[in-house]
Amino acid sequence: MTVAVVFEKAKAEGRGVLVGYLPAGFPSVDGAITAIKAMIDNGVDAVEIGLPYSDPVMDGPTIQRATEAALAGGYRTADALRTIQAVADLGAPILAMTYWNPIERYGVDAFARDLASAGGAGLITPDLIPDEAGPWLRASDAHGLDRVFLVAPSSTDTRLRSTADKCRGFIYATSVMGVTGARATTSSAAPALVERLRAVTTRPVAVGLGVSNGAQAAEVAAFADGVIVGSALVRCLLDAPDEAAGVAAVAALTEDLARGVRE
Repeated sequence: MTVAVVFEKAKAEGRGVLVGYLPAGFPSVDGAITAIKAMIDNGVDAVEIGLPYSDPVMDGPTIQRATEAALAGGYRTADALRTIQAVADLGAPILAMTYWNPIERYGVDAFARDLASAGGAGLITPDLIPDEAGPWLRASDAHGLDRVFLVAPSSTDTRLRSTADKCRGFIYATSVMGVTGARATTSSAAPALVERLRAVTTRPVAVGLGVSNGAQAAEVAAFADGVIVGSALVRCLLDAPDEAAGVAAVAALTEDLARGVRE
């Protein structure tokens, strides 16, 4: 199932799309695969698999701790591709999420080829803007991959329009100016940002940064097409005494979030 189909199906059902994020390689490569399977089994509609990176400028402390542990454990980009391949046929489209430097080192066309071969649906690039994405635009077209760029409350209307035009799959709207992390309340800037995007594009909009429970997911799904949850899910694995307990916590939180987007 493609990302576009997921959003179309959810819209027809009158609900939001739940997008869950976990990094590859944490708490181990196999542990991450098991946790991602638990997310899919418990109601996540699409999955973001993060590629751990040594300079995660956008990630808050929760995701940083997890990705640092993955890197310390010997994670390599090949592990992310293996993770994607292991979960690509379970009914939820799989998007890789990464800073741009690892893709440049890997080779843009080579990564697009290998991501598509592994069953990946596309790529989210938090630090790459469309103006500088020529090689990726060409590679994603050549290999049939979605490309998701980010917009923020500070983005001008011109920037919103130009970014939306280059997105395929959905637009990633960051609801706060700052690093990732679960928050006690959702951002008051998010509804206004989504409204501004509605004025310049018909593409689906998913809101990320801050959602940590089903009630907040319901709140965001009331005005956005999709709800992206990352840090809260990662914390389930970080706080658990062992991998099995962490996977169980991921399953329970995903179930709560899935109920939220369906309210």
